[in-house]
Amino acid sequence: MRGPLGPLLEAIANDDALTSALGRRSATLAVPEPARAAAIAALSVTGDRTPLVVAVPTTADADRLASDLEAFLGEGRVESFPAWETLPFERVSPSTETMGRRMRTMWHLRHAERPPAVVVAPARALVQRLGPHVEDVEPVVVRRGDAVDPEVLVRRLAELGDRREYQVEHRGEFAVRGSIVDVQPPTSDDPVRIDLWGDEVERLTTFSVDDQRSDEDLDAVELFPCRELLCTAEVRERAAALVDSEPWGAEAWNRLADGELFDGMESWLPWLVDDRGPGTSHVLFDLVGPDAQVILVEPRRMADRAGEIIAEEVDLARTLSVTW
Repeated sequence: MRGPLGPLLEAIANDDALTSALGRRSATLAVPEPARAAAIAALSVTGDRTPLVVAVPTTADADRLASDLEAFLGEGRVESFPAWETLPFERVSPSTETMGRRMRTMWHLRHAERPPAVVVAPARALVQRLGPHVEDVEPVVVRRGDAVDPEVLVRRLAELGDRREYQVEHRGEFAVRGSIVDVQPPTSDDPVRIDLWGDEVERLTTFSVDDQRSDEDLDAVELFPCRELLCTAEVRERAAALVDSEPWGAEAWNRLADGELFDGMESWLPWLVDDRGPGTSHVLFDLVGPDAQVILVEPRRMADRAGEIIAEEVDLARTLSVTW
């Protein structure tokens, strides 16, 4: 279902400049900023290439454009691929929401039956390496009436980075009270209550954090990982090997080798990616198929911004190498 401005797309799509760009290997369009969302939305509904990956210079540009595109294409047809808010090598984890949204976008690009029409990403998100095989991680999907083993569900949530708490109050937390499992997905503003009768999902609802009352009934929920670096067998094996080759980081390597999840673990990602292995060092563009269409918004500004980001990381690495 298209957004409130969706009916305007038919008129925009007939513009000569837009139709001439369809099917060409490369084209340049001069579009004023207020009309960019309309032009990109029109290209997505008239062209036969999907998805459209729209690269923009900054995070503010990405958030603004994604919101405008939803007004034309509707909810669920636009994915925003945010960048980490943390600096390179900073021993602090990105926000749970950011990592969850990134994991959702990667999963939709590779596994969903109906991929997003448009993916919007800032330069910082596009030059950043992804974790080893994170695109292969499946979300936990719970449907009303499904048979679910409570112990398996709880263990799976913990593996995906959710923290077990007495009561759910924030994204990335879950709580168990008898036959009820409460969880707040990293991609949702509303926590979800899974009410089990034995091994059957009897009821699935959102609920209020303030008074813990159930609200809206749901048919299904997708619970995406809260961590972008997961302690898979491959990651644990590489961390164990680093204990001897890079002893200065032995404390972190041992924790990762033991499968421990801790704040700041994502900062160790550069050492956990093996450039020699197939598919282990990659970026977002490696996840889109040959039918994807790439749109660069303000290419010169994009190139300048990407150069600044890479130079910043090099300078920071050089400085930290003295103390690390």
